Amino acid sequence: MAEDTEAYRDKLPTINEDGGRNWIYPKKPKGAFFTRRKIISYGLLLLLFGMPHITINGLPMLMFNIIERKFIIFGKIFWPQDFFIFAVAMITGVIFITLFTIVFGRIFCGWICPQTIFMEMVFRRIEYFIEGDYKHQQKLNKGPWNIDKIFLKSVKHIAFFGISFLIANTFLAYIIGSDELWNIQIVSPAQHIEGLIIITIFSFVFYGVFAFMREQVCTTICPYGRLQGVLLDRKSIIVAYDYIRGEGRGKFSKNEERKEVGKGDCIDCNQCVDVCPTGIDIRNGTQLECVNCTACIDACNFMMEKTGLEKGLIRLDSEDGIKNSIPFSWTKRTIFYSAILVLLMAFLSVLIITRKDFDATITRAKGTIQKSVGANGMSNIYDVTLINKTTKDFVVTLKLLEGKGRIDVVRNQIDLKEQSEAKGKFVVTMDKGDIKHGKNKITIGIYGDGELIEKRTTIFMGPLL
Repeated sequence: MAEDTEAYRDKLPTINEDGGRNWIYPKKPKGAFFTRRKIISYGLLLLLFGMPHITINGLPMLMFNIIERKFIIFGKIFWPQDFFIFAVAMITGVIFITLFTIVFGRIFCGWICPQTIFMEMVFRRIEYFIEGDYKHQQKLNKGPWNIDKIFLKSVKHIAFFGISFLIANTFLAYIIGSDELWNIQIVSPAQHIEGLIIITIFSFVFYGVFAFMREQVCTTICPYGRLQGVLLDRKSIIVAYDYIRGEGRGKFSKNEERKEVGKGDCIDCNQCVDVCPTGIDIRNGTQLECVNCTACIDACNFMMEKTGLEKGLIRLDSEDGIKNSIPFSWTKRTIFYSAILVLLMAFLSVLIITRKDFDATITRAKGTIQKSVGANGMSNIYDVTLINKTTKDFVVTLKLLEGKGRIDVVRNQIDLKEQSEAKGKFVVTMDKGDIKHGKNKITIGIYGDGELIEKRTTIFMGPLL
């Protein structure tokens, strides 16, 4: 392409020459790709709003209780002791996004990202319904403030804030659980005024993002847009304009042989620019602002069909595919990332499957020393921390599995409630004749309702001399 076409990289489409905000009015999209996006988007929205209310074995399907450091995923409880599983999951997620971007570009942003789904499939659809398509919105915003404008703007922003409040409450349900959220909602706000203030603040944050920030989140704030510039190569699948077939551009005329008069298939209708939610011209090439929403593909295919030209002037393809007609193929880099991803997913699956329902930590009590008991006995004091990841209550008893002696719990018994943590102290007493000087290894069995659920090895300090 000509050198002067690179001038578009010197400025952002959302910033005007004075440095102010250039408000984007995208045309209402329609077409085959948009229909597929709607099916995926509304399916994901149904999952997002529904999962906090779905229970598995009496537990929420998903809950991330940061306050109590308790996380539930698909009915399984994860505690801070399971943090290494989250670390592996995070690494796997990063590798997945990296591989996905290398192969398919930024299509995650246009089809799966919650920001785009809420903006394009919820808030923007409401805006189209209330204010009309992009031309009507421009006219309304440029027009004077009259009764009609005040009414339409008020209805729109009230709806925007209402949905933002619903989103904030949904995210709260992921933190405290849907049952607890319902208990809060049916009592007087005066009983949880601090929580109400916090949820209102988050509602205004969501409202500000979707009512005012909009595409600025994707083009300026989100780091993933910067990341794709490092990950993409000439073989990555992107939303691409076939400049070889499309240039030079020229208006459409009936019964005209475009190739004979030096025209390409691009009729310069500007429809691809009109529907772009970030305001770019995809014909300029791959750009940071492109979220691969494919709205321009639908718009271009519609115009190609109307003019009798071949569809696919704008399509999902790679730069190599456009320039050299090379079909997509797996490179060494994508094969390497795929292999790493498969290994990480297998490792993560093993960690989740083999994760125990109970966890126990036994340590010698801080600030204590071994003590003589009677003429021949010696005792050590221990702290025990038990975590129950099941939905059953247990009465815990402790027994010495290796070594001769007895265990006395400081309290009569340790009650381990469902999905909770219990702490206690106990004393191990042994005969001096059965222990060596210094450190002695002992194994303690932890029994729940008479059944061995865990065992731990710790140190019993014998006489030093």
